[in-house]
Amino acid sequence: MKKLISNFLVVAAILTISACTKTDNYDGPNASFQGNILSSAGGNLQTSSGSTQIKLQQIGWTTPQTIPSKFDGTFEDTKLFKSAYKVVPTNGAFWPVTDTIVVNIAQGTKHDFTVTPYIIIKNLTTSLSGTTLTIKYNITAPIAAGLPTIKDTQPYVNTTKLVGAGASIRDFSDVNSVTINKNFTDMSDADKSVTLTVPNLLPGRTFYVRVGVRLSDSFNSSNFSEIVQIDVPKS
Repeated sequence: MKKLISNFLVVAAILTISACTKTDNYDGPNASFQGNILSSAGGNLQTSSGSTQIKLQQIGWTTPQTIPSKFDGTFEDTKLFKSAYKVVPTNGAFWPVTDTIVVNIAQGTKHDFTVTPYIIIKNLTTSLSGTTLTIKYNITAPIAAGLPTIKDTQPYVNTTKLVGAGASIRDFSDVNSVTINKNFTDMSDADKSVTLTVPNLLPGRTFYVRVGVRLSDSFNSSNFSEIVQIDVPKS
């Protein structure tokens, strides 16, 4: 009788372990999503340090996730679960996008988004005199009414092509910022035609330079110019 009970307990234990051990049949995160954040003025939206993001909300889940944009306005994530997602670009210096779209993300899914930037930087020119760099440009606004206050504008200088807010040499960048603190509609033509000077660049070095215009939106975001390579001759 004791042997029968013992055998019964062994069988019961085996069945319990088998019931608790199940094969995971769910596919891993092998879907991908990539594309461009385009400016309504043409080309990709110039960004910095991943500030602009693509926000994804997987349908059926409550926690959203984000894909940071690269400096050239592209984005990519190769570790997503295959599913339908509500998708919208956010956190950038552009007019809020209110039309969330649904994208069925699988392997190799691509989609581009077009946004309207707050500020467009035009007619950018650079000139070098010795070790002093002079940058000139104009700023315009596709939509002036209701635009967040323009806080300042500044150069961003670095020794790599990753250059912008959070990726620049302070003594060549932040210290040469120009305060504006005006609404775009209150700015004069002279205010919109900017000249910045960056002195004392190191001789014999290559720098990568762009300019930005920062606004007082909820993200404290900036619109940026393209990146320009500056080669300083040896003295």
